Amino acid sequence: MAMLEVTSLGISFGGLRAVDELSMKIEEGGLVGLIGPNGAGKTTVFNMLTGVYRPTDGGIRLDGQNLIGKKPHDICKMGVARTFQNIRLFSKLTVLDNVKTGLHNEITYSLAESLFHVGSYRKKERAMNERAMELLGVFGLESVADYQAANLPYGKQRKLEIARALATNPKLLLLDEPAAGMNPNETAELMETIEVVRKRFGVTVLLIEHDMKLVSGICEYLYVLNFGRLLAEGTPGEVLKNPEVVTAYLGE
Repeated sequence: MAMLEVTSLGISFGGLRAVDELSMKIEEGGLVGLIGPNGAGKTTVFNMLTGVYRPTDGGIRLDGQNLIGKKPHDICKMGVARTFQNIRLFSKLTVLDNVKTGLHNEITYSLAESLFHVGSYRKKERAMNERAMELLGVFGLESVADYQAANLPYGKQRKLEIARALATNPKLLLLDEPAAGMNPNETAELMETIEVVRKRFGVTVLLIEHDMKLVSGICEYLYVLNFGRLLAEGTPGEVLKNPEVVTAYLGE
């Protein structure tokens, strides 16, 4: 059984068919790309996978469990985390506290413990701090843990958003254009980081990306969307040589 199985997925907004008859499978531990030109429906797919949009038709299963109709926070608890094309950090919180916001799937305490710092509050806070610092260390961000998130360089903000997503302990990590706005050196570093994350945490990755060097460098399999429909699928070598993909996506 595939970890993620999407079957004949579709969604309409009024008279617009944004995604139509999309089917794809992602095996546990895989690193898969979802590519296509602007407006192809890629982010709409992510919004359906995470419960932001409810599909008009089709199915989504994670380890055999139905995700259709589930709320975003329930889907997160089931093991799906995401980042966004436009970074969505808590800009006024510290780097450490941004990561800690993602840990509440695993470490929780009551309202009374939170307000009065009683019971197991201090023990759980220590555990959260240690776990958050461990994640920051993976991304080389431990030295800026006390910085306000808004004061980080753009590339580090991207890494912080991924670290926060990992804090939810996901099975499946959805990365929406993680290299957007990065320079070539930052992109190369990001590629290495994604590989480390996958191997160290055993997380399955589905990413949307326009940087073909990144896509061809780390993705094992690609799905190509065009006007909401699946245009092609296969290994990066197969897909990026497909004449239809070249015409639709690369504009040649």
